[in-house]
Amino acid sequence: MKKFPRKRPFGLELVHQSDETGFPRASRGVAAPPDNAEILDGYSQAVIGVVDAVGPAVVGLTVQGANNTRSSGAGSGVMITPDGYVLTNQHVVASMRQIRVSFADGSSVDADLVGEDVATDLAVLRARASGLAWATLGESSELRPGQLVIALGNPLGFQSTVSAGVVSAVGRSLRARDGRLIEGIVQHTAPLNPGSSGGPLLNSRGHVVGINTAIIAMAQGIGFSVPSNTAHWVLSQLLQHGRVRRSALGVAAREREIGPRMARHFDLSPARAVEVMDYDANGPGAAAGLQRGDFIVAIAGQRVTSVDDLHRFLSDWPIGTAVEVDVVRGKNRITLTAVPREAA
Repeated sequence: MKKFPRKRPFGLELVHQSDETGFPRASRGVAAPPDNAEILDGYSQAVIGVVDAVGPAVVGLTVQGANNTRSSGAGSGVMITPDGYVLTNQHVVASMRQIRVSFADGSSVDADLVGEDVATDLAVLRARASGLAWATLGESSELRPGQLVIALGNPLGFQSTVSAGVVSAVGRSLRARDGRLIEGIVQHTAPLNPGSSGGPLLNSRGHVVGINTAIIAMAQGIGFSVPSNTAHWVLSQLLQHGRVRRSALGVAAREREIGPRMARHFDLSPARAVEVMDYDANGPGAAAGLQRGDFIVAIAGQRVTSVDDLHRFLSDWPIGTAVEVDVVRGKNRITLTAVPREAA
């Protein structure tokens, strides 16, 4: 009798047998699963390979404050050039007078603060040494939920403290100390130890895809990292200018619900805008004609519903380049032209 092919389910193998009538009888046998030891060994080898390659570039930071207080476990950092440039968290080195960088081999050197950015919790140092091991900044935009990531730190002087996990979410936001939102935050499950702030988050290729910045201890060890793309931009700004340059209108503002009648009249959805509370009399907002009580509803044609929207836009807008600002004032919607200046 002719045998017809049958589809083989994933993970199952069809075994054909003949019964006493001579007709084929199909029974299903489960294919042998991959050896768990092999799977675990592959995972381990991936982590070990990253640690071996990048571990020497991870440093510990010892800092001394203005009152001569000393902290030997202030945080970690990652060397990104062979001539001593280090990325770390701004909160690790904030208000510190003296910084010392400790390497995996136990040696240490003094370091200088190149620049810091509170808005992204990033800082750049330069160790007084050269010919150092260094890590490569990767592409954080390529990260996907479920992807393996490894967190390295050098807390409390311990060599290359390692933890591994997966990316649990991308594109999160985290509020910085100055009130701004840090965009594109990478949320992951690699446990972070005290003193690991400022250390790198790495992909399986050993590329830095984030700088670990915070952990929520009461949320099952959820970790957060500033994405490497943000770090790369901040690094270029700090090396070029010694600071991160952002545009500003020179106004103090707040998010405000607007009445349904106003929302319908001006076709504003959602019914929120940015209310001008105060302004610098010598600032670009005042020069453009902004007044207290104005509702900013758009900038350069882009709808604005929150202060975060305004910050986000101005962070990318060229300093000194005119921009149209749409405001609702009383019963009128008017367009003003402002020339943003560098934020203080």
